[in-house]
Amino acid sequence: MKKVLSVVLLVALVLTLVSCAKQNLAPEQPAQEEPLEPITLATTTSTENSGLLAYILPDFEAKYNTQVKVVAVGTGQAMEMGKNGDADVLLVHAKESELQFVAEGYGVDRHEVMYNDFIIVGPPEDPAGLKAGAGSDAVEALKLIAGKQVPFTSRGDNSGTHQKETALWKEAGIEPAGDWYKSVGKGMGPSLTFASEEKAYILTDRATYLSMKDSLDLAVLVEGDELLFNQYGVIKVNPEKHPGINKRGADKFVEWILSEEVQAKIAEFGKDKFGQSLFIPNGK
Repeated sequence: MKKVLSVVLLVALVLTLVSCAKQNLAPEQPAQEEPLEPITLATTTSTENSGLLAYILPDFEAKYNTQVKVVAVGTGQAMEMGKNGDADVLLVHAKESELQFVAEGYGVDRHEVMYNDFIIVGPPEDPAGLKAGAGSDAVEALKLIAGKQVPFTSRGDNSGTHQKETALWKEAGIEPAGDWYKSVGKGMGPSLTFASEEKAYILTDRATYLSMKDSLDLAVLVEGDELLFNQYGVIKVNPEKHPGINKRGADKFVEWILSEEVQAKIAEFGKDKFGQSLFIPNGK
């Protein structure tokens, strides 16, 4: 009996030691984040149309057991939502307007998140001769389009893209007007579809164009001009202006989108399908 008891005790001791060893080797489980109240993100149509938000937001929603209500509009309209307290955080792309938004007290901080570029696309036959006559010069391209009065589609919605287009026309010394210039007042996706149907030129962000390329009869004709740089920024709406703002949710969202993990995720977006990142992260 003593021998049996000794064997039993020895086996029990071994099992205890193995169990302790397994516990010590097991990786620590990450602490569960406290759930957040749902947040409202006012953003541009390009982040939505390109598929970026559908790619990254599930991670945030799962981490914080919450919901992100996305309102995809032009940058100008997104900022109006912020001013009215109808959004908790903005993800937009019109730097001068963003800095003014913060300076006027409507936003708290502004952080750069990612960038890509604008391009001018148009009918593959290129009736205005942009390829030969303008090269990578966006301003010269607009001069050729206006000079020949070939169709041009403008978003006309005070979006970041529309603000960039307006700045380029100003740089060219031209106030576009006439039957050749169509201002549609629509988001990037519908505007590209309209331009394709009308055989018109249009300024677009590269990400939305690439995501829709197969359904469009439009070719990239002007790219690479430093004036076509397209920076995106994230801004928390000032809770002192509107007590109903989800401050904690906005804080967590900004912290999350600037994290190394999410920045790396943004860097991978589009590579599998297009062979290139649709957005280049540069968050700090």
